[in-house]
Amino acid sequence: MNQTEGFRHEMKYRIGYAQYIEMRNRLRTVMQSDMHTGTDGKYLIRSIYFDNYADKALREKTDGVPVREKFRIRYYNDDFSYLTLEKKIKDNDLCMKIDARITEKECGKLLDGRTTWMMEHSSPLVRELYAKMRYQMLRPRVLVSYMREPYIYRAGNVRVTFDSNIRTTLFHRDFLEEKVADIDTAEEPRDMILEVKYDAFLPEVIRRLAQINTLRQTAFSKYEACRRFG
Repeated sequence: MNQTEGFRHEMKYRIGYAQYIEMRNRLRTVMQSDMHTGTDGKYLIRSIYFDNYADKALREKTDGVPVREKFRIRYYNDDFSYLTLEKKIKDNDLCMKIDARITEKECGKLLDGRTTWMMEHSSPLVRELYAKMRYQMLRPRVLVSYMREPYIYRAGNVRVTFDSNIRTTLFHRDFLEEKVADIDTAEEPRDMILEVKYDAFLPEVIRRLAQINTLRQTAFSKYEACRRFG
């Protein structure tokens, strides 16, 4: 198990395309593009989210439960050779992510409901998910997909991302497919979600360039947005 970070501040804002262009141009003067992006400065993220028959994770988000967790399997650019199981913990505006590598074969078994291998896995996170699949009845529920354009700033360990083209698999229940059947979730064309994550402090230069004080913070959740469709 790898705790990729301690608790970090996380702020989200819904922005339009014109705001994105202006903000991106300003931030590029001091921030660096993430080294894992393609030539266009973006990458595709797909996440398989888990929930139970009572929609525990969804209801906790909708009801505004301050401390909650979600499990997901994440991969990038449709590359099945690098899959991670993740648990995201939210505590009000703070978040922490714990992850563990799993193989494509292990992932296939998990998605098919063959989970006995998880009991003796080397990762505590995999064993935890196994236990919660047993007593909370967690199951794969939806595939969430979106394009991310990330920027980093070392002071304060700041990460600013622009997420767009958020899509859901609706009632489709097959995962790890070469061709994904999904639909757009945007309420307004070309809307984006701006996310700002940082450790103890947000440097004033980033706050000023992103014009944080002029934006209205939102509790937007990609999982919640995608579950509106099923």
